[in-house]
Amino acid sequence: MINIQAIDHIVLRSNKYEQLIKFYCEVLSCEIVRTVNELGLTQLRAGSALIDIIDTTGELGLIGGPAPTQQGNNLDHFCLQIAPFNEDELIQFLKSKNVACGKFEPRFGAQGMGRSLYIKDIIGNTIELRAIQD
Repeated sequence: MINIQAIDHIVLRSNKYEQLIKFYCEVLSCEIVRTVNELGLTQLRAGSALIDIIDTTGELGLIGGPAPTQQGNNLDHFCLQIAPFNEDELIQFLKSKNVACGKFEPRFGAQGMGRSLYIKDIIGNTIELRAIQD
């Protein structure tokens, strides 16, 4: 009865609202789709999905309690499928943006086994970057 096709959106709460938006746009090439200032919400396009950034001091953010911390993240990790890439070039790009990253390793995902690596955004959320399989 239910046939999931893709992730629609994820929601990240942060007390570094503007900086987090900048990270996702400048490092991961997301684009701002919609901003609702009175709610403290910005929605970013991430391929076919959205990443919603919530300001913990805004109307929506206050509902969820205090901002996440290194000891209390609101998410383990999420995986972004990205276009095929050269591993060394991607690592160099991430380093040029001062983003620490792990090493590429084979991992199982929605499209089977593939190589991916983990990075962290500026508030400590772990992001897995994985090539779309041919």
